Amino acid sequence: MRLHVEVKGRGIPILCLHGHPGSGRSLAVFTEHLAQNYQTLAPDLRGYGQSRCRGNFSMEEHLLDLEELLDSHHIGACLLLGWSLGGILALELALRNPQRYRGLILVATSARPRGNHPPTSWQDLGFTLMAAGLNYLKPGWPWNIKTLAGRSLLRYLIYQPNPQAYAYLARDGTLAYLQTSLAAHRALNQALRAGYDRLGELSGLKLPCLVLAGAEDRHITCQSSLETAQKLPNSQWRCYPNTAHLFPWEIPHQVLKDMDDWLNHLNLNFP
Repeated sequence: MRLHVEVKGRGIPILCLHGHPGSGRSLAVFTEHLAQNYQTLAPDLRGYGQSRCRGNFSMEEHLLDLEELLDSHHIGACLLLGWSLGGILALELALRNPQRYRGLILVATSARPRGNHPPTSWQDLGFTLMAAGLNYLKPGWPWNIKTLAGRSLLRYLIYQPNPQAYAYLARDGTLAYLQTSLAAHRALNQALRAGYDRLGELSGLKLPCLVLAGAEDRHITCQSSLETAQKLPNSQWRCYPNTAHLFPWEIPHQVLKDMDDWLNHLNLNFP
């Protein structure tokens, strides 16, 4: 299918892939910065955001969609950036056709994702609904962060309760959550039930990789991200203390600086 995509900037292309739930807009924390020196392409994956679809689909179809997207923009080679599910898709694209990609930035993701999220109660869900709704109406309000969000599931996504992170959540996260289709939920759940594990294939992936994780991530643990970094032959690893799954919204300046430093040291050879 033809994906909705936001294209920014000029230069070496970077395909930026969002997580679940999410949309291309969820990656604005990266694209608004990287587009100063690169061309960023941030699609809404099939069943997410404005890339509406009919019927169920498999995770494999995401890969076909993304390869078609690159072809339609006449991109023969690019860098890949993926956050959470987007990182898994980035790994899959690189494993399918490593000659097409020049490097990987993997954010809060893993080739064998594992979590340690506590059980969810009805009280958790109630506080989450109230906190997210109020944050959408009044982004980053300290009272809401302290009183409602701190008792909701948001506390497992954002470890540092700072207004900046919650402002990102309101601007780039809440609408993306509401626009995620049931088909997208089903496709991901089916893949997880099958027991996703690509660690054994990573040793043949020679691309330079930057692997970033939050030390307090409950959704994809820091340990499972480290396991992936250790299996990649040409990787750099960074784990940020006192951050969780949404750490790019918690400490954006540090994350973007580390990305810039890594990109600046790459010896990129594009046709």
